[in-house]
Amino acid sequence: MAMKKSDKIWMNGTFVPWDDAKVHVLSHVLHYGSSVFEGIRAYETKNGPAIFRLGEHIERLMMSSKIYRMEVPYSAEQIETACLETVAVNNLKECYIRPLVYRGYSHVGVDPRGTPIEVMIAAYPWGKYLGEEALTKGASVKIGTWARMAPNTLPAMAKAGGNYLNSQLLKLEAVEDGYDEAIALDVQGYVSEGSGENLFAVYKNEIITPPVSSSILSGITRDSVMRLATDMGYKVREAVIPREMLYIVDELFFTGTAVEVTPVSAVDRIKVGSGERGPVTKALQDAFFGIVKGDLPDRYGWLSMVPQSAAKR
Repeated sequence: MAMKKSDKIWMNGTFVPWDDAKVHVLSHVLHYGSSVFEGIRAYETKNGPAIFRLGEHIERLMMSSKIYRMEVPYSAEQIETACLETVAVNNLKECYIRPLVYRGYSHVGVDPRGTPIEVMIAAYPWGKYLGEEALTKGASVKIGTWARMAPNTLPAMAKAGGNYLNSQLLKLEAVEDGYDEAIALDVQGYVSEGSGENLFAVYKNEIITPPVSSSILSGITRDSVMRLATDMGYKVREAVIPREMLYIVDELFFTGTAVEVTPVSAVDRIKVGSGERGPVTKALQDAFFGIVKGDLPDRYGWLSMVPQSAAKR
């Protein structure tokens, strides 16, 4: 599916036309995967567009940069402001936002020292990651043959571009085999996460999710759902999950900025629960979408309203 363009992209402090947002082919990032990024959503509300958990996303972007020793030439506050302005100048009511910190053009070599640290922010329209129908009918997934990174190989806590080579292998295999998505195991053989999503299981009136030690990205939507579920009276815990447990749970669902809250209907063609969205997943979807779309009070302070005055810049 072709990407829907917007008008301008923020690059190193300046807005440039979409088609002029380019890097040199010998930039370090193209050869060595030296980038960190975030995926953020802005939702249309009755009071205008609002960005979901912007501060937490940019905090993680800065953390990922620190892990890879990339000194970002902007403060977190400046990048947050730039995200808000990028949505505004493109007159977007609802969109996906992609901030990217990457090593630019200087020299080719594994040693990145001396390469400039570049920052760009794009915002563009983007629908439901696994399709609108998946929100109710659920996604069909398989256990991927590619494991997640082992400890002390690549840092799973960093949302780094290079990590997503692993995700691509998982996704390509799943789609080629007729599934919507894959679930990866960690190197110990326990459940980790999807190619770009965290995973939750509902089993015997508990909501269970793999811990950070299972080579997962500590998701911001994951954290949001855990907080919502706890406040709604559900028992929520992090626990190591064996593969076979996925076949017998009552419900299974993905969380993530792209996927939001999406049920899993089957794993390895074994039906999960009823084979469609379960009641706990629906309750959490209703709570999540109610807040992000402004239909329920923003009691956690998760929404950052896009200032319409910024659109004039």
